[in-house]
Amino acid sequence: MEYRPFGRTGLNVSAIGFGCWEISGTYGPIDAAQFDAAVHRALDGGVTCFDTAEAYGMGISEQALGKALGRRRNDVCLVTKVGVGYPEAPNRRDSSRARIMAAIETSLRALGTDHVDVYLIHWPDPNTPFEETFRALDDIVRQGKARYIGVSNFRPAQLEAAMKLRRIDVVQYGWNMFDRRMAREIFPWCRANGVGVMAYGSLAYGLLTGAFHAGMEFDEADWRSKRGALGSLNLFRTMFGPDHFERNLAAVEALKPLAAKYGKTLPQFALRWTLSHPAISTGLVGFRNPNEVSENLGALGFEISPQDMAAVDAIFVRNGAVTEPPGWLEDDPPPG
Repeated sequence: MEYRPFGRTGLNVSAIGFGCWEISGTYGPIDAAQFDAAVHRALDGGVTCFDTAEAYGMGISEQALGKALGRRRNDVCLVTKVGVGYPEAPNRRDSSRARIMAAIETSLRALGTDHVDVYLIHWPDPNTPFEETFRALDDIVRQGKARYIGVSNFRPAQLEAAMKLRRIDVVQYGWNMFDRRMAREIFPWCRANGVGVMAYGSLAYGLLTGAFHAGMEFDEADWRSKRGALGSLNLFRTMFGPDHFERNLAAVEALKPLAAKYGKTLPQFALRWTLSHPAISTGLVGFRNPNEVSENLGALGFEISPQDMAAVDAIFVRNGAVTEPPGWLEDDPPPG
């Protein structure tokens, strides 16, 4: 395993992190026993960063992760998030003090722990003043219920505003070959301010596994289905929508010979690409079973040459594949 500094927290985290969105059911059904086995395979392989959220099934993911970690909880950097998934709130978002203080207690019970290592605001809440939100987060740290705090999916100006109120230790953003928006402003800001970066969607939500085809049918409960809960996302349209999907698949096919050049599978090569940006502390991947853990650990121990990084860019240009979905994440409806 490779370990990297988590910003200025003093923590080092595994370059590959375990993302637990999938166990919430948003990607269709997952076998609980296989998930438990995947967690233990990851732990044995040196994975130390585990990421979940209240909104991932409104407690389902947190409970599953807490159960799977069991007595090994203190061997990991445990991250969870608050702030979305509430049907009664405007746009399902709520980062008020009352919500945060209640949610941390619920998350700790679900995870079976007395503290989390990092507590993130999942999406910005335009209806709550940042002063209220970050005062609550600071109180949670003072109470020992979280060691560090951070945000996910904030715009650059929101990061600046928040940082003036309370230091942001860690951020989380989407980052992969098909979504490179964060390289322009977010990642340079993080490097300048010593903020740790968690990259989610490292394999482009399965697109970079190389297992998809033009006639792909997703489970109706899967967000990648046009009938799924998140089927209106800009991200959905530009990755899986009918105007883009076949072009994206063509780019994926063209990447496979590059991966083979390194003796790697496409997912291993794509994950290495994600990890190659110097801002990234950990690249999150969802694991359904132990075999997927072993597969993705193959992304370690090699580097992609500058020439082949340029070749990746050329493949995307040649195939007309998307690299910057339109709009900003905040404009999309949040998950959960």
